Amino acid sequence: MTATVAITTGLVLAVAGCSGDDGGDDGKKPGDSQQENNPDGGDSGDSGKVLAQVKGGKGGALTLTITSAARDDSGFTTFKGTLKNDGPTVAVLPGWSSEESELQDNGLSMAGATMVDKKGKKRYFILRDTNGHCLCTRFTGGFEQGETSEWFAQFPAPPSSTGKVDFQVADLPSATVKLSGE
Repeated sequence: MTATVAITTGLVLAVAGCSGDDGGDDGKKPGDSQQENNPDGGDSGDSGKVLAQVKGGKGGALTLTITSAARDDSGFTTFKGTLKNDGPTVAVLPGWSSEESELQDNGLSMAGATMVDKKGKKRYFILRDTNGHCLCTRFTGGFEQGETSEWFAQFPAPPSSTGKVDFQVADLPSATVKLSGE
């Protein structure tokens, strides 16, 4: 009985996150989104500055902010930021899991994020640990209306000659950010 209640509750939350329109008519089509980049290119370190911000998801309800994009001496690039649900209902992130079969069991996470080095013409996928878990934030459920959560995602570092990359996750548009070195 308890398992049935848990499954039913999960399905109700999933349907609530996918249902309906907020009723507003902002002139945008459902798939429209926007990106705001830091106009001066900013410091990509962990200073709390907004390096890039994209809006998307159903009705543009999700705001993904990147506050850090740092390449380190160990050969990794780590992105950090926040994710906020500005929508009228609980947001569920089913499309955020990776398409890679090894990462399918990461559930609601940043596992589906990619980093693209346009200069080097390479796409980087999220790193994983020896158990196949992403080196990224895993969320514990849907996002309540107005909820904000911090996140991180780690990738192999591109060559040192690459100064800017595109970060992309799920159906959100990509965001171009300047990498910092540590």
